[in-house]
Amino acid sequence: MPTHRRARRPIAFAPYARRMSIYLLGLAVVVGGGLGLVLGQDDPATGPLAGVRTDERASRGEARATVTASATTAQTAATPSAPPAPTATPVPTKAPTKAPTKAPTKTTAPNPTSTAAGCSTYSGNRLIACNMLPSFGFSTSQMPSLDKLWQHESGWRHTASNPSSGAYGIPQALPGTKMATAGSDWRINPATQIKWGLGYIKQRYGTPNLDSREARPALILG
Repeated sequence: MPTHRRARRPIAFAPYARRMSIYLLGLAVVVGGGLGLVLGQDDPATGPLAGVRTDERASRGEARATVTASATTAQTAATPSAPPAPTATPVPTKAPTKAPTKAPTKTTAPNPTSTAAGCSTYSGNRLIACNMLPSFGFSTSQMPSLDKLWQHESGWRHTASNPSSGAYGIPQALPGTKMATAGSDWRINPATQIKWGLGYIKQRYGTPNLDSREARPALILG
């Protein structure tokens, strides 16, 4: 009788293999996620400690900046500032010295109380002239001659004026401005006029006594 081999039934590996694949895939997912978690914790950039480390670094940076700023401030405070430059003291300028001006010499009449010897009988302008005689080298005994001379010329008036010739004053100076050499007040001061007149007599005649022999040559020569 012929032998027939029984056809072998194929083993159903397909469901088993599928289950194994799903199991291995799940195991790989679980293992891979745990490994990723472990690696993520060790990564300083992405791990859960990354934020803490970043905060620590920021705190350290702020502390360093604060220390640096404090050191800079302390160094600035410790550095002595340069003293201000001394200001130049202004030199006082001297005002120009003015040359002293001489006051005009005033001729004053002699004090009538100090009467020279031989002049006690005179007063007014005559007394002034008598007291001046010694200062020109004349004796008071020559006063009568002088009295006669100027009585004829002006009557002893210091404002006497000759309208025809222009002579002026007690000695009848011609012109009257000649008497300015004896003083600027020659128009109003009798003493100034007498002083000039006695100087003129001494230079011109040498004596008030025009009748004497000493005065005659000068009178003749004019």
